[in-house]
Amino acid sequence: MTPIRVLLVDDQPMIRTGFRLILEAEPDITVVGEASDGVGAVESTEALRPDVVLMDVRMPRRDGVEATRLIARAGSPSRVVILTTFDLDAHVVDALRAGASGFLVKDGPADSLVGAIRTVAAGEAVLSPRVTHRLLDRFAHLAAPAVPDVPSRLDALTGRELDVLRALTRGLSNAEIARELGVGETTVKTHVAHILEKFGLRDRVQAVILAYDCGLVVPRNTA
Repeated sequence: MTPIRVLLVDDQPMIRTGFRLILEAEPDITVVGEASDGVGAVESTEALRPDVVLMDVRMPRRDGVEATRLIARAGSPSRVVILTTFDLDAHVVDALRAGASGFLVKDGPADSLVGAIRTVAAGEAVLSPRVTHRLLDRFAHLAAPAVPDVPSRLDALTGRELDVLRALTRGLSNAEIARELGVGETTVKTHVAHILEKFGLRDRVQAVILAYDCGLVVPRNTA
C-alpha cells in the first residue's frame, strides 16, 4: 500500500514534532515535509504534492485561510485539513469556503487526527454537513450574499438533484436521503456525484457551502 503523504504546517515547532510522532507511528502514513507559515505551505504543497496538508489557521506572513485558497485555486490535488484552537471559529468558516475539507481541534485525541488524515486521503470530508450547517448559521455574516446569476447556476441541476442538495444541507446521510425521496441509496450517490461534478466541488461540505451562497438555505438566527 502506498503511504498517505502528509505535509505539516504550523508556526510552532513543538506542535509539528508532536504531530509527526503521532502520524509516523502509523504504517500507512508518512510525513513528507513541514512548513512554518502560509507562504511555505503553498510552496511546499507545489513542490511535494502531498495527499493531505495539515494546516494551522493562524500563522505569520500568510495565514492558513489564504494558503488554503491559493492551494485550491492552483488546482492542486492536495486536500487541506485546518487546525484550530476552538471548534466554533470564524476562521474555520473562511477556510472551508476557501476549499478546506474539514478541521480538527488541536487538543483533540490522537486517533481523531489519524482518522481524519485517512478520511480526507480517501476523498471524503472530515467535517460532517451537520457541523458545517451549525458553523454557517453561527457565522452567517461571513457568508457570501447571493448574486444575480445564482438562479442560472442552480439551473444546472435537475429537480431531483436539487432535492438531494437540499437534503445535504440538512446533514442527511445517503441512506436517509434515499428513504426520504423513495429512491435507492445508489441513486442518491449518483446524484451527489453529479452535483459535485457540475460545480467542481471536492466534497459534500463544499456542496452545503454552495447552497448557502446560492440562497438555497437561509441561515437561522443564532443571536
